[in-house]
Amino acid sequence: MTEFTPPQVATPDDMKNQPEEFQDLVRKIVVSHAINELYGAQVFDEPAIAYAPTPYAKWLTCRVAMEEYGHHVRFKELGDQLGIPSEQMTPANHKPLSIFEFPLKTWEEFCVIKLLADLAEILQVEDLLQCTFHPLRNLARMTMPEERFHAQFGRDFCVELCRTPEGRAKVQDAINRYFPLLPAFFGASGSRNNATFRRLGIKQRRNEEMRADYLERARVLVEDELKLTLPEIAGTA
Repeated sequence: MTEFTPPQVATPDDMKNQPEEFQDLVRKIVVSHAINELYGAQVFDEPAIAYAPTPYAKWLTCRVAMEEYGHHVRFKELGDQLGIPSEQMTPANHKPLSIFEFPLKTWEEFCVIKLLADLAEILQVEDLLQCTFHPLRNLARMTMPEERFHAQFGRDFCVELCRTPEGRAKVQDAINRYFPLLPAFFGASGSRNNATFRRLGIKQRRNEEMRADYLERARVLVEDELKLTLPEIAGTA
């Protein structure tokens, strides 16, 4: 039996020559990123500017918000090139991920979101760095430095907050309430959908592999670096 070799698709124009299954899955990723980057900027990053405690913190938060909106713009531009209707790439017509349902009310919560949610996003972007649809691969490579900055932003401000007992307590409380939402971000174990993504070379790793990697990286950040506690989540061991 001849071993299947996933197609290498260099440009959006080349998509029309690919199997419908490949086209549908690429569009699904583009739509998901366009929607969730926009919604995250709207409900977390832009509102957080008002919570930032100093001009310096506001300046950096403005940069984060600008870059998150920029991620939406990039993915929407790719979606436009693929013929995806604009209305499909906004949260007005599609429900965003559950991690965005958290009601942001404090600066400490925002810093924890950047620390932990953007770490999860880094793993998702890493998984696209060798994607067989090259425009998506290129977008991942453009986006990665900014995602790393956002996660570092969260880490740096959490470290600063943890210098006082009150700050440590608030950061720990935010971790306790937000972290349980995050493991589901990686999808179900044994996912057939994920298996198809991997067969076509669009994604590289199983959902359960990415989730385990995420949990370990989060543990290092929270327990080893911040000296706080990462809550136990049932079913993720």
